[in-house]
Amino acid sequence: MRPLSDAFGTICAVTDHLPRELRELVELQCGILTSRQAVGAGVTKDMITARLKYGRWQRIYRGVYATHSGDPGRPGMLWAAVLSAGPGAMLSYQTAAEVSQLAASHKTARLNDAIHITVPIDRRVARTPGIALHRSSRASLAIHPVLLPPQTRIEETILDLASASATIDDACSWITHGLGRRLTTQAKLRQALEQRTKVRWRPELAELLSVDAAGLHSVLERRYYRDVERPHGLPKSTRQERFRRADHNEYRDVIYEAFMTAVELDGQATHTAQTRWSDIRRDNHSATDGIFTLRYGWLDVTARPCEVAAEVARVLAYRGFAGARPCSPDCPVTGLSNPS
Repeated sequence: MRPLSDAFGTICAVTDHLPRELRELVELQCGILTSRQAVGAGVTKDMITARLKYGRWQRIYRGVYATHSGDPGRPGMLWAAVLSAGPGAMLSYQTAAEVSQLAASHKTARLNDAIHITVPIDRRVARTPGIALHRSSRASLAIHPVLLPPQTRIEETILDLASASATIDDACSWITHGLGRRLTTQAKLRQALEQRTKVRWRPELAELLSVDAAGLHSVLERRYYRDVERPHGLPKSTRQERFRRADHNEYRDVIYEAFMTAVELDGQATHTAQTRWSDIRRDNHSATDGIFTLRYGWLDVTARPCEVAAEVARVLAYRGFAGARPCSPDCPVTGLSNPS
């Protein structure tokens, strides 16, 4: 096990004048100590009071102290928040995403908000400014067995954030972001979802993690074929076409080769910042080859497939395709198979 400070590149503050048995604990906890831990190792309450009075220690939360006078830093504050919440407490939601690197480059991540802490549902913990408190009946299952400071497993973190998302697009982006950064697997997330009784957006998340979607670059490919391409008579496409650019291989999600049109089905909602510029360069490279690229996200394909089909059909029609058809009387694809 390694301290959080190692991951943040921060040197933990280790104070002198502590019993030897406390020094390793203080280093592990990034300079943070509770009164219970101190008293248990022989530091009296009067000694704690004196160190606070003369500025050698500083109070972070009730009964939780930084054993130095400098800035506790982010790692120290995270340890302090967990320790202040007592036994069974763990970093969770956005804060667990922060320490696990899940939040890196995610479009909705805010690392300077309140520290999110989850405690067992039967624990009574006083509300504390700066700490967002959550209670869980699954706390003992959700906590990671070895990582420090205590934090939720990556699968639990992803599902917590997906369930708390305001839109299905944001919820799915947490899933795809975690998978894209290879922090977990589809099978592990599916198992975690099955173990939870209350999850917002469950049907959509279950589909995103379904067994028959395994191996696909994105479950959107399947939805695109089922809801956009097939019912609207669009021509047969090639999926995950490999092409050579410079000295490496790249892939197009969907391409209609005969009509020089490509469709990308991930978009910014499911992309990390690192891949955004790669997408732009790929689109620009395709344009130099005469290939027009359309991009759609989760909500586009799942909530308005007919509108997506109409846009794709319009581009294909101008490039010679004449077989698009409406899937219903109100479908906007109507009349687009023969543009003027």
